[in-house]
Formats: sequence, structure tokens, C-alpha cells
Amino acid sequence: MDQGTSKPLRVLLANERPEHLEQMALVVTRLGHAVIARETNIAAVAALTEEGVFDVAIVGVGENTLHALDLIGQIVREANCPVIAILDVEDPAFVHQAAKRGVFAYLTTSDARDEQLESSIDVVLARFAEFHALEGAFGRRALTERAKGILMERHSVDEDVAFLMLRDQSRKSNRKLIDVAQAVLEARALLPDNSPGTGD
Repeated sequence: MDQGTSKPLRVLLANERPEHLEQMALVVTRLGHAVIARETNIAAVAALTEEGVFDVAIVGVGENTLHALDLIGQIVREANCPVIAILDVEDPAFVHQAAKRGVFAYLTTSDARDEQLESSIDVVLARFAEFHALEGAFGRRALTERAKGILMERHSVDEDVAFLMLRDQSRKSNRKLIDVAQAVLEARALLPDNSPGTGD
């Protein structure tokens, strides 16, 4: 196995042509990774993504580009792993559509040799981790903003004071600020609505 990826990965292979699945499985196995599943139809991929946990998915793209796009879309939605597309030939229109569905990288068949595939896997795993970290940061920020909004409404304070309230509570309770914000959101459901026009 190449030194870039330190541990064997669980790989999902998807392609409309079974013979191409076998060829790609040989390459993936040579790289020291485990082919957990290989499928040709979208319904089967949907079932697999519900049951299995995959580190990366590789989708072969042949003549039926719509089929490949559907496979990519299904995997991105359900499997929560990065997808690499392997194209028979360069196809900018397909790459554009695949990017909209969430593909992380693509290679052509002529490029999909051991070293290039391993390098692509390393890159997409790094990008996928960065994407999730960024997504998590945005989620934490949104949660904190909502908690500040609740405090601003309940205590008639501005945004800066609301943030200080969260921070002070975080320090006093020795809890992360995000956990305090989550508690504020959860507690709101138990409190009466303070909005104008909802009282007696």
C-alpha cells in the first residue's frame, strides 16, 4: 500500500458494467484497500449505503452518464463518503453535472493507475475532512447565533451582551460554549412564548 494512506480503506465500487467493476477492484485491492461492495444498479447501491460504512466510493462512468450521475447522487446523499468518478474519456459537461451532485474528484481511465488513484484517494479524503470540519464550524456558529437571539429576546439585551452571557455561563459551568448554546435552545421549548401578542 502507498504511504499516503496509512490504513486500509473500505471502498464501494459502482459501475454499470460488471467487467469494469472487476478491473477496478483489482486496482483497489493492489493498493491494499478492501472492496466492501461492488454494484451496477442504483437500487442496490441505495440498499448498501443504508447498511454499510464506506471510506470512499469509486464510480465508473461509461456511455450512460445519467446512470453514473444517479449513482453519484445516491452515494453522496446516503453513504456520507467522498466519491471519485472514473471517466472513459474527458467530459467537461459530465464533470460539471457530477460536481453539482457532490463528486470530489475525477480521473480518466488512462489516468486511473495505482499511483494516480492512490493520490486521488488521499486528496479526496483530505478535502472531505476539511469539508466536514467547515460544515461543523458553520453549524456551531448557526447554533450559537440562535442561542444569542433567544437571550436577546428574553433579556432585552444586545448581541454582545448575549454572547457574554453564553461565555460566562460556559466558564461558570466548565462546559463548552457550544454545549451552553445547545442547552439554551433545548430550554426554549420548555419556556412560555414571550413574543408580543402572545400574552394575556
